Amino acid sequence: MTIRVVVVDDQALVRAGFRVLVNSAPDLHVVGEAADGIEAVAVVADTRPDVVLMDVRMPRMDGLEAMRRIFGSAGGDASRVLMVTTFDLDEYIFDALRGGASGFLLKDTPPDDLLAAIRIIAQGESLLAPSVTTRLIAAFASRPANSTQEDGRLDLLTDREREVLTAIGEGNSNAEIAEELHMSIATAKTHVSRILTKLGARDRVQLVVLAFQTGIVSA
Repeated sequence: MTIRVVVVDDQALVRAGFRVLVNSAPDLHVVGEAADGIEAVAVVADTRPDVVLMDVRMPRMDGLEAMRRIFGSAGGDASRVLMVTTFDLDEYIFDALRGGASGFLLKDTPPDDLLAAIRIIAQGESLLAPSVTTRLIAAFASRPANSTQEDGRLDLLTDREREVLTAIGEGNSNAEIAEELHMSIATAKTHVSRILTKLGARDRVQLVVLAFQTGIVSA
C-alpha cells in the first residue's frame, strides 16, 4: 500500500527537496504541497493524506494552527502530522505534541531517517526516535501539568496497563515492553491499543506526553 504524503513548507526549495526524496521511495507518494498553513488546510481536505510533513514557522498561518484546523475538520483526524522544524527546542513543539502531532523532526535529519519516520507515523505505532532528543522530553516534562482531567483518566487503567504506560513513557518498543513485563509481544500490543482507547490518545507520542505530565515517568 502506498503512503500518501502532503508537504507543507514556505520555502519552495525545501518542498521540492522533500517531494523528490519522498517520491524516490516506492511505497511513498507526495499527493499535495502547500506554502503556508492556510493552503495546508485546504490541500489536506482535498487529498486526505496519510501523513502531513508540516513546517512549524510559516507566514499567514503557522503549522500549529494549521494542525488544529486539520484535526478539527471533517475527516481531518485520519491524517497524522509530522512537524518539521529548524530548531530542536522550538516553543511550538510542546504545544504541537499536546495538540496531536505524532512527532517532529529537524530539517537536517538524514534522508533515510525521514523516510523511516514517515512510515512509522503512518503506522501510528511509536514515538519518532531520530530527532526527539532527551533535551526536548526533559524540558517538556519539567513543565507543570495544566490539567487535572488527565490524572483522572488514569483511573481507567488497570495496574498492568499503568505498568505498560510507564514503559511507553520510558521510550520502550512493544518488544521491549514484552521482555520487561514478561509477556508476549501480541499481549503488549493489545495493552497499548487498550490504553490508547481508554485515554483517547491518537498515538504513542501522546501517551509519552501523558506519562510525563502525570508523573508516571520523570525526566
